[in-house]
Amino acid sequence: MARLKIALPQLGKRKEKVAAAPKPARAPGQPSVGKSRYSLAGATLCCALGIGYVMQYGLPGQAPQGPVVVSDITPTSSAAVKPKLPTEMYAMGLPGGSVTLAALEDDALPAALPPLPGDDAATAGATLQGSLDCTIAMTAEPVAGAMVDLGLTAPCNASERVTIHHHGMMFTEIVQPDGRLTVTVPALNDNAVFIAAFPSGDGASAVAEVNALSFYDRVVVQWKGEAGLQLHAREYGAAYFTPGHVWAAAAGDLGNAARGDGGFLSRLGREDAPDALLAEVYSFPAGTARRSGQVALSVEAEITGANCDTVVEAQTLELHDAGDLRVRDLQLSMPSCEAKGDFLVLKNLVGDLTIAAR
Repeated sequence: MARLKIALPQLGKRKEKVAAAPKPARAPGQPSVGKSRYSLAGATLCCALGIGYVMQYGLPGQAPQGPVVVSDITPTSSAAVKPKLPTEMYAMGLPGGSVTLAALEDDALPAALPPLPGDDAATAGATLQGSLDCTIAMTAEPVAGAMVDLGLTAPCNASERVTIHHHGMMFTEIVQPDGRLTVTVPALNDNAVFIAAFPSGDGASAVAEVNALSFYDRVVVQWKGEAGLQLHAREYGAAYFTPGHVWAAAAGDLGNAARGDGGFLSRLGREDAPDALLAEVYSFPAGTARRSGQVALSVEAEITGANCDTVVEAQTLELHDAGDLRVRDLQLSMPSCEAKGDFLVLKNLVGDLTIAAR
């Protein structure tokens, strides 16, 4: 796979207005639309090795793409989510050992030594663990919108971190305290393979036939940790923060997609999981669209205290016309921390969609 490197020049802040997009009312926690933006026109991109943290399973249908040129500025915003540490569960036992008695008469010895403090709890815990069936099982059921309902049962992995792999896409979830997990995932292959992997190496897999996938185009952006990335789609010339602008805060409607009226966005992964892997997926029903036109796609990065003055690594995956999955890796050098709150807009990192009415 090709890796893209973007080296940003040291730029000063500047204010920029967009006439086509009226300034919306700001929701609680949403940053102002009028923040500064940085232009990435003329940035240098080159190919290198793939991102180190992304594991590839060698599934068919992943064709790397060549370099792209990133340009233009468009306003957007994001809602910050503070990470939380998950609850860790540990079982504790008493160490083994021996007891030596000295200077006691034979008739003073008790018939049996009294139990050490905690013996009952340790024995009960060991008995309960031994009585559980620790088999990990996974199911995959296709549903509307070329989506797949995943079900995971892992009785002995309650509240643990688990990574879901699907044809190059990866995201992190946390199993519920009862050892179960359910999540709905956009399929990227009509013969959709899913793998659930725990840090211990244990896991399970499932396969689903997704016949409706041929009607959908899909674009994925995935990353690790607090990269501040967002995927935005503006359908049929929609301005920012108006109907037809699909992003995490206005994810669209699966019902509209089923009628061929518009697309929808799915956000995958738990930000409060350790070393979280996250993904956003935009789906558009290109095979059943009722209008012709274009969908403008962009990847945006908010400059935050967590990513400023660092290199952000990410990956895009694109599926068009039921063809091969196209994969690109990205390295983005973020500006200094003085620019916190500003945004970078990578307008042509992913290609726009050209829609023909059906």
